[in-house]
Amino acid sequence: MTTPDVDGLLAEQLLRLTRRVHRIQKRHLEHRELGITPAQSRLLRTLAHYSSPPRMADLAERLEVVPRAVTTLVDGLETSGMVRRVPDPTNRRVIRIEVTDEGRKALGELRAARRSAADEILAPLTDEQREVLGGLLNTLVDGVPARGHGC
Repeated sequence: MTTPDVDGLLAEQLLRLTRRVHRIQKRHLEHRELGITPAQSRLLRTLAHYSSPPRMADLAERLEVVPRAVTTLVDGLETSGMVRRVPDPTNRRVIRIEVTDEGRKALGELRAARRSAADEILAPLTDEQREVLGGLLNTLVDGVPARGHGC
């Protein structure tokens, strides 16, 4: 009799859940007809975390992609009016990326799409199970054991 590969099973479950989350989020995003790709929505969400418009290199680093990929994403979002390129006030050779009013509206729609996707995914869980899952996910994301969750 062979011993079950518990870690292998967990890894497979995490990968399957990740694919399911992406699929459901994509469907919710498409229903809102924003006309942006999941990669563009990720860039837009990332832009929202900056207190001032970042450089393309900053975005590439944060997204862990090559700068050329950011250029392509920004081009698409700029065409749809959700972002604009603005000159750096202190260095005219540097271009920064700024979210427009249209982009802020899209961010609200993105948040709503993500929230409804999460509601769909988490529907089978009780409130207590959601709390435990949240603690476990924080532990996995941060790589630090959770305190007070019995984990």
